[in-house]
Amino acid sequence: MGGNGRTSTWDSILPGPPNRSNGGCADSSPGGVLLAYGAGSCVVVVDPRSMQMVSVLPMPPPSSSSSSPQQQLPLLLAPFPTAASASASFVTSVRWSPQPLSHDLSSAVQDDPFNSHLRLAVGDRQGRIALWDLRSRQILLWFDLDSSSSSSRLGIQDLCWIRSDSWLLASIHGPSLLVLWDAASGRCLWKYDAAPEYLSCIRRDPFDGRHFCTISLHGFLLSAIALSFRSEDGGGEVDVSLKEMRINGITDPSSELHKSDKESSNSPALVAFPQFFAKLCFSPLWRNVVFVTLSRELVVFDLQYGASLSLSQVPRSCGKFLDLIPDPDTDLLYCAHLDGKLSIWKRKQGEQAHILCTMEELMPSIGSSVPSPSVLAISLAQSESPLRTLSHENNNIPFSCEDSNHVTDIKVSSDDNDNEKYIMLISDDGKIWRWSLDFKEEAATNQMNLIGQLHLLSSTVSTLAVPCPSLLATLARGGNNPAPAVPLVALGTQNGSIDLIDVSANAVTVSFSVHTSTVRGLRWLGNSRLVSFSYNQANDKTGGYINKLVVTCVRSGLNKSFRVLQKPERAPIRALRASSSGRYLLILFRDAPVEVWAMTKTPIMLRSLALPFTVLEWTLPAAPRPSQNKPSVPTPSESKTTSSDNSTEDASESFAFALVNGALGVFEVQGRRIRDFRPKWPSSSFSPSDGLVTAMAYRLPHVVMGDRMGNIRWWDVTTGFSSSFNTHKEGIRRIKFSPVVTGDRSRGRIAVLFYDNTFSIFDLDTADPLANAVLQPQSPGTLVLELDWLPMRTSKDEPLVLCIAGADSSFRLIEINMDPSKVTKARIAKERYRPMPLSAPIVFPIPHALALKMILQMGVKSLWFNWNNSNNTYNNSSTDILASNNNSDLRSYMIETELPSIGDPVVAELLLKVLEPYRKEGCIMDEDRVRLYEKIVNKGPTERYAFAAAIFGEMSEALFWLQLPNALLHFLHKSSSSNSSVSQSIPVSDQSESVSDRNPSFDSSLDPKSNKNFGQLNAMVFKKEELWSNANERISWHDKLDGEEAIQKRVHELVSVGNLEGAVSLLLSTPPEGTNFYPNALRAVVLSSAVSRSLHELAVKVVAANMVRTDKSLSGIHLLCAVGRYQEACSQLQDAGCWTDAATLAATHLHGSDYSRVLQRWADHVLRNEHNIWRALILYVAAGALTEALAALRNNKQPDTAALFLLACHDIYTKHLNNINNNLSPKPTSTEEKENENEKENEKEKQELKEEKGEGEREGEDEDVSNEIEEKKEKIEFPGKNVDEEDLAAVSEFFGQYQRKLIHLCMDTLPFIH
Repeated sequence: MGGNGRTSTWDSILPGPPNRSNGGCADSSPGGVLLAYGAGSCVVVVDPRSMQMVSVLPMPPPSSSSSSPQQQLPLLLAPFPTAASASASFVTSVRWSPQPLSHDLSSAVQDDPFNSHLRLAVGDRQGRIALWDLRSRQILLWFDLDSSSSSSRLGIQDLCWIRSDSWLLASIHGPSLLVLWDAASGRCLWKYDAAPEYLSCIRRDPFDGRHFCTISLHGFLLSAIALSFRSEDGGGEVDVSLKEMRINGITDPSSELHKSDKESSNSPALVAFPQFFAKLCFSPLWRNVVFVTLSRELVVFDLQYGASLSLSQVPRSCGKFLDLIPDPDTDLLYCAHLDGKLSIWKRKQGEQAHILCTMEELMPSIGSSVPSPSVLAISLAQSESPLRTLSHENNNIPFSCEDSNHVTDIKVSSDDNDNEKYIMLISDDGKIWRWSLDFKEEAATNQMNLIGQLHLLSSTVSTLAVPCPSLLATLARGGNNPAPAVPLVALGTQNGSIDLIDVSANAVTVSFSVHTSTVRGLRWLGNSRLVSFSYNQANDKTGGYINKLVVTCVRSGLNKSFRVLQKPERAPIRALRASSSGRYLLILFRDAPVEVWAMTKTPIMLRSLALPFTVLEWTLPAAPRPSQNKPSVPTPSESKTTSSDNSTEDASESFAFALVNGALGVFEVQGRRIRDFRPKWPSSSFSPSDGLVTAMAYRLPHVVMGDRMGNIRWWDVTTGFSSSFNTHKEGIRRIKFSPVVTGDRSRGRIAVLFYDNTFSIFDLDTADPLANAVLQPQSPGTLVLELDWLPMRTSKDEPLVLCIAGADSSFRLIEINMDPSKVTKARIAKERYRPMPLSAPIVFPIPHALALKMILQMGVKSLWFNWNNSNNTYNNSSTDILASNNNSDLRSYMIETELPSIGDPVVAELLLKVLEPYRKEGCIMDEDRVRLYEKIVNKGPTERYAFAAAIFGEMSEALFWLQLPNALLHFLHKSSSSNSSVSQSIPVSDQSESVSDRNPSFDSSLDPKSNKNFGQLNAMVFKKEELWSNANERISWHDKLDGEEAIQKRVHELVSVGNLEGAVSLLLSTPPEGTNFYPNALRAVVLSSAVSRSLHELAVKVVAANMVRTDKSLSGIHLLCAVGRYQEACSQLQDAGCWTDAATLAATHLHGSDYSRVLQRWADHVLRNEHNIWRALILYVAAGALTEALAALRNNKQPDTAALFLLACHDIYTKHLNNINNNLSPKPTSTEEKENENEKENEKEKQELKEEKGEGEREGEDEDVSNEIEEKKEKIEFPGKNVDEEDLAAVSEFFGQYQRKLIHLCMDTLPFIH
């Protein structure tokens, strides 16, 4: 629902189920906040927490995709494919943009949808790529290849976002074409054809946004880095570094692929081989490690070595691999299989090999569904893990220094509840499953529970029925009031089930399993029963058909068959026609008499009509008289007559019909009698030669008919007046009268469905119905299977709503406005009901989302969220507090902190007022997240900042705030102990220095299996211990790799961690016949017996420089390490692009400012080339370059984050100083002593200030002293050496301006509540 009070028609789309033609495309937004997946030609967006559908984005047909978004017609009917492309318009790939929430408040940025953080790239079988904006639900951009090229029709296999100098989009077209696009302009920048390979999957490196990899079905692996993007005169090109590799040792899939290859050579892999999947994903914990699943093999591949580290086979009892997901916190892999099972693989300690731990059933067998549903896609909801880890008490950063190195660690939570992961499963029966996984690593066991399910349409829609009960529907059961029109629509499906749709909630309210084959006809009996039919051909020699008729009670769900015959019939049922009261039913057969049934508790056949009917329709409830000025009021005689007639037990109903010879008639059914109504015949007879009547609608006094020539005729049965016109279309299949309410000026609006599956709306009360028609807003050929009007309209000011079942199995509600000059303000549904609020702040308008993020960062009491919730679990005292604060200052809901005041102090109250509509609706956070926030809100500012970032899916920012205390304390501890570190350092020129003395960081006795797992924080490690530990862990992975290139890289790894003995042993293992025997021998001698003489150093430097010039940089670096020139070796490694290796070497050998320079240069590279500001900020802080950190935030246009950074540093720094003072002074042992100590400190501060003011100034000095103490508390203590107070004041001033501008934007933006 929008803020304009009108529900958008987009919210009235219910998609059909996904299938194999969608390729299992699904993607979670950053942080797992939203889930998007392809279903037919639509993209469905779901909230994984509440298991509710957020929105549906339909792809337009190919004919309209070339037009600009401004020129496109309304896209509500866009997903209905044309007849030529009905089988090829499936969505095959969806990918969320990783762009975070924009903090730039300039009007140009706020109004530009290209800066939205809710952009979604969608590809389909037609080879088109559309860039959607979820908030505006519009297509922003099309990515089209050259239309003259045959590749323009190549289907999309996969998509991936790449971060170079700007955002790029990578796509796989057809079997082998890889393309890079400019996401801002839609230009094609780069192409690569990998023929004859079939590319299957493409993924981005989480450690470097420029790096991406793609895998083929035959094990071809392509690694690419988008180095830079250059734009020239509106064009542009991108420099891409490529590295081609192949996975060896896998089973050749050629024989299996050839068996299933039935498509053309231009088909993508998902079309050519729908049962063979090759998937790839990067490890979120280890750089340059990728996991690959082929048919029955799991491969761990090292991109740096270009070799497989391990290969595991799936057991024979398990199906082929479908997809895999790495756990972001632990070394676990979750793999889905084609047979509906989930396998969990655990990494062996000290190796990059995985063992199968457990197998789970993803699709539990419920009932006897034939065929059984299949798993299409899985996704991991990652948003829970950081929040739960953050709330755990072990994650609170300790400020007490226990060891001499003052090392503080962020501990990964060990609470059992914190190990829960949430798997989202999509099946082809229209269901979305939410599973919780609780894996116990010690026992290698898993507990799996189903905690949520979203049920959408279960199968392809075959028919549609809308209830339109008359007055008799209730009176026939003894009631005194008319039967109300219920907001339910029944859909028959191809799998034999009937789905009941609640149009007010746009959801499937219940599904009945009624038939074993396609539901071919469906009608309402009043508003509480359904009648449906299906038929199957008999298998015996006699032939015939087995017809099945079932009455379903909507209230109880009971199915009752009637007209059950023992033998097959000669003719199948053609259609059902139920009277509006639900008392009578007409059963139409092919070339057989029509049967008339009384639908009592036990249905009774009244009689058989052996006439050659072509079409029959019951009369609809009478419409009220039109009025020009005021609603018509029936006369007492009319009311009395109506009441007396309708109160009789044998009230009559009538139906109109047409025969094969063109004759028309009206029959009246009263009780068990059927008689001719004897209407007044048309003044001009209808000639049967004009065309066979194929459709009819009957509402007293009008009968409207359509024929196979496209003619529409209508006839007044009371006056005999008739008229006709030609629609200039194909034959007419269905005609439906629109509902009429008191005050309507017209009673002749009809919806006409043609045989070409298009429709139009005509008003028969106008002089020229054809001229005033509302044509379907799409090109001819759009496939509409069935339509009917929604009878929920009660006022003339409400719009007409049309229910449509599309060929893509979607169900929609469409507003019909017959008067283009009149803009209706009514909503489609009078009330949008949700079983629970949609707590997804990521879909708020950007100003309101920023306002909520700022409130969470500042700290708000948990009572503010749920005080209006009747189901809240807080105690009575909390409720009393809320009641007392209800009319007080809203700032009382903000927590009290000891942080200095920064920005505008009035902003908090204004932001709370802006967020009031969301809070009342319960749309901010659910109770689980409120409890998590309650646990961490008083822990400290960094915890609040991390929580606020995680709520909006910005996990990199959340990890930055979690790691910031460690980084800043690392810098503070190293700077405070720099003098002692320098005095204890060993001179490099010491000639008696041994290898082990020169490399004190290497400990050969350290077991690499004992290394810690830092989870997602591995992406932001900076400490020497962490860097060295990760590097030492990698060494054991490569022990079994051979080959000259692998040996050279292994030697480099050993030298980096200071293990010169291992490097020498590996070098000496080179066989004499090897081409590198002599260079390796020379290096082994130098590394083992180098003497640190000045002349020898100079010679080695010259040799190393020559090696660098001849592209032997690693050998030259090894020689520099042999003589202790580690700073120069690090510089050469960074010049060569080996940034992690340089950091590892620096962590092993460098200290103080030398180590900081390496970190700072690494931070510059991460910021400018990898475009990862949060990881760069951690490196800047660890290197002590706080000025550069502030400059990076300022250049990135994040004044609010810069202010929060100051407050976080102030909090950490003051706690650090207090901790040092507490360690130096004796600690009080009791609470009273602590209070006395604090009082003494305050008195001491006051006394010092009094002495500074002088003895002569005594009046009001106590107040002045208190004010100055408060000013000292308000002063920001920032540990940066090169940051002036003016710079800090400027940050505070800019933050205040930012807050005021945000308030204005929030006030100007209407709330948007789903």
